[in-house]
Amino acid sequence: MNAFRRSALIGAGLAAALTAGVFVVGCGSDGATDTKASELSISGSYIPLPATPGGMGAGYLTVTNNGGGDDQLVKVSSPAAKSVTMHRSTGSTMEQADSLPVPAHGALKLERGGNHLMIMGWSKDPAVGDRLELDLTFAKGATITVQVPVQPLTYRPGS
Repeated sequence: MNAFRRSALIGAGLAAALTAGVFVVGCGSDGATDTKASELSISGSYIPLPATPGGMGAGYLTVTNNGGGDDQLVKVSSPAAKSVTMHRSTGSTMEQADSLPVPAHGALKLERGGNHLMIMGWSKDPAVGDRLELDLTFAKGATITVQVPVQPLTYRPGS
């Protein structure tokens, strides 16, 4: 396949992914023949509207890895917030995490009561319907940018 055709196919696939809100990125040393590569996609992202203007917000999403290699979410940032940190919740405690695992043929779920993102220092107060750009960086080198919708505070996916 020539380079122009490959670029056109990649561009068409990217346009479809942006429209669908699902992003897939393969990471590894040798693409098709590397059984240890990660193949990441992001789905189900949302941010409940913070309870107070300018307050901290939480972010939730699922990172699915259909590849044969483990990966790790190592950094999250946003051009519209001063700080986005990863947190781990267990029982009655919450602690900041330096990284979160994304297992091969598995998923990392960021959800209420579990692993999640904390968003602080918004550049402007969010409103329901806004979208916040998040840049998710993984240990194997991929950075995936997602536009995460702000939902009502009481929003629960699937309900």
